[in-house]
Amino acid sequence: MAPRRWSVSDACCKQGRTESSVEFQGQLTALYRIIDRKLTSRGGVSQIVGFQFPEFSALSHPAEPSATLHGDEPAASLSPGFADRKELAAIAFERTRMPMVITDARRTDKPIVLANHAFLELTGYSAAEVSGRNCRFLQGEATSRVALAEVRAAITEEREVSVELLNYRKNGSTFWNRLHLSPVHDDDGQLLYYFGSQIDVTALRHVQTLEASERRLLLEVDHRARNVLAVVTGIVRLTRANDLAGYVAAVQERVAALSRAHNLLAELRWRPAPLGDLIEAQVRAYAGRRVGLSGPSLDVPAVLVQPLALVIHELVTNAAVFGALSVEGGKVSALWTLSASDGLQLRWVETGGPPPVSKIEAGFGLTMIRAFVERQLRGSVRFDWLSDGLAVTFSIPGLNAAAAAFEQRPDLTASA
Repeated sequence: MAPRRWSVSDACCKQGRTESSVEFQGQLTALYRIIDRKLTSRGGVSQIVGFQFPEFSALSHPAEPSATLHGDEPAASLSPGFADRKELAAIAFERTRMPMVITDARRTDKPIVLANHAFLELTGYSAAEVSGRNCRFLQGEATSRVALAEVRAAITEEREVSVELLNYRKNGSTFWNRLHLSPVHDDDGQLLYYFGSQIDVTALRHVQTLEASERRLLLEVDHRARNVLAVVTGIVRLTRANDLAGYVAAVQERVAALSRAHNLLAELRWRPAPLGDLIEAQVRAYAGRRVGLSGPSLDVPAVLVQPLALVIHELVTNAAVFGALSVEGGKVSALWTLSASDGLQLRWVETGGPPPVSKIEAGFGLTMIRAFVERQLRGSVRFDWLSDGLAVTFSIPGLNAAAAAFEQRPDLTASA
């Protein structure tokens, strides 16, 4: 008796399903493929307990091979390997850890006709879910349209292409796919297939991103360190004292002022700092509540925080030693206003102190203030010795422009 012929759709009907049940048909097809590998097939038709499966026969045993299609010659071989090269190539295709597919260039939509196990593992799809489909099922919302256009152009021109694409697995997770696509022609030059290999470069992408971030961080640290060292160099060069002990103490105090400014920047993660917080950090140790702060909300660019902190430090230490803060009852007011184009005007006014000395030696304090405001920031500074204390007014026309200028020339001792 001739064996009974069953089809995949027959099996679906037996399970109470319609022929449109693609998922169930796919599961059966995969099952038949496993059975076919285990049992002996004859004449291209699987013999399974008296039944035949024509759909599976077509899947397992494709049409006759193209007479004009010949594989590439091996780059290196000996006679035993060369003789078995076709079978060995098939073994290598299936066993390699590199995902690979072959698509039929002669059929509409160029469906997948071969896919190895590594491809199924990478994408999470089953054999039945990828067979006969175009590879675009791996694409998603975030897949670059520019990269896809590059692939389409290569297909149109029948040439090789290598491109990185963001692809999607069956479970919705993404991976970066380094795709290499190569056309396969027969001896007559007719395009028959496309060979595609994939490499999951997601981890490499992450490493490259981390390395790029690390490089940017190192460049930023280097840049900031250069700026700070330039300011410290100015401190060392311009600090004056009558003896070594006094010199050392003065340098230490000014470096401590830089440190306080650095701590403020660290707390803010090197973002712009509120001017009020910057001033308070410098006057807290010397004056406490004896310094009044008044002005609108104003953020100082991060690169200007430490130099400006030195200016405030010089003003408050001068007041503590010679001015209003050197006597009981003396006070200081720090008032600032904004001008057009993010400009700053800061007025430091001392009251209730001893009469100011009209002639003050141009030591580090005044020299540094003038160098910072006038030379580096292209601003202006004015000192007024009033009857009840010193008043200092300085203006910076634009903080962002000043920040750019200071980054170019952070050395306070540089000439204009």
